Amino acid sequence: MKPGKPLRGPRRGALRGGRQLRQMTDGAAGGPVLRLFVRLVRRPLLPAVRLWRRNLQLRVVAGTLLMSLAVVLSLGFVVIAQVSKGLLDAKEEAAQSQAAGGFAVAQEKANAPSTTDGPDPTAVDTKVGRDASTWMSSLVKQLASGGQTAFEVVALGAGTGELGPGVRGARASGDVDPTASVPLSLRKAVNHATGTFLTFSSIRYSTPGTDSEAALVIGKRLTDINGEPYDLYYLFPLTQEQESLNLVKTTIATAGLFVVVLLGAIAWFVVRQVVTPVRMAAGIAERLSAGRLQERMKVTGEDDIARLGEAFNKMAQNLSHKIQQLEELSRMQRRFVSDVSHELRTPLTTVRMAADVIHDARVDFDPITARAAELLAGQLDRFESLLADLLEISRFDAGAAALEAEPIDLRDVVRRVIDAAEPLSERKGSRVRVLGDSQPVIAEADARRVERVLRNLVVNAVEHGEGRDVVVRLASAGGAVAVAVRDYGVGLKPGEATRVFNRFWRADPARARTTGGTGLGLSIAVEDARLHGGWLQAWGEPGGGSQFRLTLPRTADEPLRGSPIPLEPEDSRGNRARAAAEGRLAGADAAQPAPADRSPIPPRSAVAGAVPVPADPTALPGSGARVVSRSPEPGGGGGNAGAGGAAGAGGVDGTDGGAVDHAQEDVTGGR
Repeated sequence: MKPGKPLRGPRRGALRGGRQLRQMTDGAAGGPVLRLFVRLVRRPLLPAVRLWRRNLQLRVVAGTLLMSLAVVLSLGFVVIAQVSKGLLDAKEEAAQSQAAGGFAVAQEKANAPSTTDGPDPTAVDTKVGRDASTWMSSLVKQLASGGQTAFEVVALGAGTGELGPGVRGARASGDVDPTASVPLSLRKAVNHATGTFLTFSSIRYSTPGTDSEAALVIGKRLTDINGEPYDLYYLFPLTQEQESLNLVKTTIATAGLFVVVLLGAIAWFVVRQVVTPVRMAAGIAERLSAGRLQERMKVTGEDDIARLGEAFNKMAQNLSHKIQQLEELSRMQRRFVSDVSHELRTPLTTVRMAADVIHDARVDFDPITARAAELLAGQLDRFESLLADLLEISRFDAGAAALEAEPIDLRDVVRRVIDAAEPLSERKGSRVRVLGDSQPVIAEADARRVERVLRNLVVNAVEHGEGRDVVVRLASAGGAVAVAVRDYGVGLKPGEATRVFNRFWRADPARARTTGGTGLGLSIAVEDARLHGGWLQAWGEPGGGSQFRLTLPRTADEPLRGSPIPLEPEDSRGNRARAAAEGRLAGADAAQPAPADRSPIPPRSAVAGAVPVPADPTALPGSGARVVSRSPEPGGGGGNAGAGGAAGAGGVDGTDGGAVDHAQEDVTGGR
């Protein structure tokens, strides 16, 4: 990744997700262990998440499969429920009919008289006193023989699980366990009321190893041959219904799986027809943005995608044509500036020589002519400064600027800049303070260019500091060094931080260029920062001053990943308000706002032995300049009102203004 290039795509999403996870786990108990666990879990998931975020076809197909699966499952549950209800209703109706017939036959047999054979007039009814147990066993066998495997019959005594007096025990057909197969709840219902009762249960067998099976149990209270009550139950197995239901389930599952796969394949095919041209367009757009202006989409057919391809090709052709025109115009403008700048040097030299002669002889002139000679010399100085800046800009535009990097101590550069700006600072009533210069700040840089950048920043700060202190802060951490220039003057309005580096830009357009610099100082400063692979960024708040930060790699060609100095200073209104709020939450006294007439600068002794400030993790390439809006209350925190004015490797289109070579002039021409 190049220095200052904004993070894009999945990496930016991964960084954002990592910051959220860190915020969630920092305050938790066992934080380090939890963070380690989260990292171990996230690591294998990141490729899948990245693929999910980048692949539209995968998301559409996966969404289609999930929705199809939900529809198939819902439909399957409804169909299975309806089929199950139909099978059970039919089984219940048939079972009640068969059980009613069996109950009638059983009661008829119990009520039938039993007489001796032959016409003996002395014969009497011998039903009373007969063996009810034998009769019951015979009855159960007779009733069960009519159903074969369709049902089983169980006879139980009234009140308990056994028959009444004179009966040896419960009777059941087949190998059915009579007491275990009839639920206790059903027995209680039959014992306490008249009529027929039914429930769903399981048939259990006495033979070990035999599986139970679901059944419909129907019972009724009857009387035996001795007039004693007993309970007769019909047990109808649901094996066939269960098999039918399993067949329906298997069929629905197979058909549902086939439908889901088919819908997924259809979605993949349909989405591929749309996504493939989009991917081609994205690839061609990337190649166009890389400068390959002859790339075009392959168009086949006459459908909407084909029309999109034709429109894309036409747009690319028009853009290519416009870009070529602009490039040609830009080349002509750069050549014009370069040619004019070089052509003006010769007549300017002649005029300068004549002006010097006139200026030296002004003591012999009358006052008006002498004043004119002084004005002529001053404006020639301004003209020469503008011409030098134009020549420097033309070298940057032509790519002819060369970097002569060598290890330098930025403290020496800062001292030279402050010494040069001392007459201006005395005239303005400002003090220039240096913080963080207790240790060497070494970097591989071009001393001349770095000094030019810092001269612009310091002179700007003094000019717009309204007589208050100017703070120059140095710091070094990791692979970066930084110099920040802080003033407490008029500051920057919202949106101005994105334009302060533009060429010839002025905060007050109505102000004439009779004072100040050439309007190119910060433009050249930005180009110098970019030439080093560094950043030049701005922050400001109305009435609260501004801060310009120059960040350079400690070693040439080393990419920057952060800055040792935060872009927003600690004494800004927003930071003070946040600190006061945190102090109130902690029960501490809120921090008092700094006085308006003097900046809150810590004494030199407080920072003499300070450890270098750690790198700001949020100062990533493209973090940009920010402008904080004015707070309605004194000392109140202003909200962030602008972003994106980062210069240097972060990339701001053009930059602005101030004189580079004359510390006594207004560099920005009014911010």
